[in-house]
Amino acid sequence: MPSSDGKLRVAIIGGGLAGATLMNALLKYSHLSPEIFESAPEFSERGAAVGIAQNGQAALAEIAPELAGALDRAGAVVMSSSRVRMASGPHTGALAFDLTGEQRGKVVHRKALLNELLEPIPKSRMHTSKKVTDIAQANDSATGPFKLHFQDGSSYIADAVIGADGVHGYVRTHILGADHPALKPKFGGFWDSRSLIPMEKAKELLGEHYFIEGDQRQHGWIGNGGFFMHDVLDGGKTVQCVACAQTNEEWGEDEWRRDLDREKLESTFSGWTESAIKRGMIENPELKAFAEWHHKIDAPTYAKGRVVMMGDAAHAMTPWQGSGAGQAIEDAMVLDALLGEVKEPKQLEAAFKAYDQVRRPRTQRIIASSHDVGMALCGRGSGGLDVEKLADLPPKWVFIHTQDQKEHIKGALEAMRSIV
Repeated sequence: MPSSDGKLRVAIIGGGLAGATLMNALLKYSHLSPEIFESAPEFSERGAAVGIAQNGQAALAEIAPELAGALDRAGAVVMSSSRVRMASGPHTGALAFDLTGEQRGKVVHRKALLNELLEPIPKSRMHTSKKVTDIAQANDSATGPFKLHFQDGSSYIADAVIGADGVHGYVRTHILGADHPALKPKFGGFWDSRSLIPMEKAKELLGEHYFIEGDQRQHGWIGNGGFFMHDVLDGGKTVQCVACAQTNEEWGEDEWRRDLDREKLESTFSGWTESAIKRGMIENPELKAFAEWHHKIDAPTYAKGRVVMMGDAAHAMTPWQGSGAGQAIEDAMVLDALLGEVKEPKQLEAAFKAYDQVRRPRTQRIIASSHDVGMALCGRGSGGLDVEKLADLPPKWVFIHTQDQKEHIKGALEAMRSIV
């Protein structure tokens, strides 16, 4: 049975971008009572900047026009294009490709965007230090509500549970089982390191010609075994530099970062003509190499009964196609549409099955595609450092960026009705 006021209780587990976006979406429904639970002492996002391509922007607009405005309020900067050149090999200095037009995106600081998404959420519905340890039936009925148990000894009764708790969260374990081969993410074979530099300093270090007011671009360089890029965020006040490397080194299952000294950085990018890499990265006094993980083994489902997962909990992916945040937003868009149609608990399972049907094939395709693109951008794909073969990369983004979000929603609703 729903709560005493007749509303369906929806527990969102995880307070990052995925959970906060969905929470905003569900607040508009009078028949739902959503609550958001974060395991950490505060709501936060790890990492510097995130790119939201046009598919993600369109998904935010489908959820609510005012939600799409959160990007601009957070200081997002529109990239006129992503321009990629060769930094080593026989075609050093040559333009590999430009991602332009429909493939433009906005770059925004993760923390700033999360703060904007959290702003409309009533504080009474936001709960911190709530690490889920168990999801069990609240009574003897298999179709009854759940009782969520938290590490601090507290509990919560919910009609539906949505896991936005990342790759280390509990909800994926509940859905797949503790011994499932697809449970844990695998090291993707890449690490990356980031440095944030004030705009005026970046102009001095990297060159003013990269930062033309009104025509901001991402700039990238492909080299033997690595990739370097920089872009603009914080409304044009900050430049983010990112150095990435493909490696055959082993990373431990729980090893997410390593110290990165200047010697390691220089040896990784030795032979590169683009010295901006060193100048940009050494501005960070505490260089760290962060492992890129992904769900290499496809999960057979994203849902189990009235429990479902979204974002990195469902489909962690390497960042090479800039789609992690965008796919989490699309997840929220589809769940928003489906839960808007659910009026009683017995419809929840059909809604989550429909979500799984439309979201799993798309997101798992991107997981595989992103890894392949990463190998190519590090000069380790089938085309090596051949600039003519690398020029064939842009079409690999088309299926991601050009999706018709209204049709995607329509497909999910049709799937739900066929299941009911």
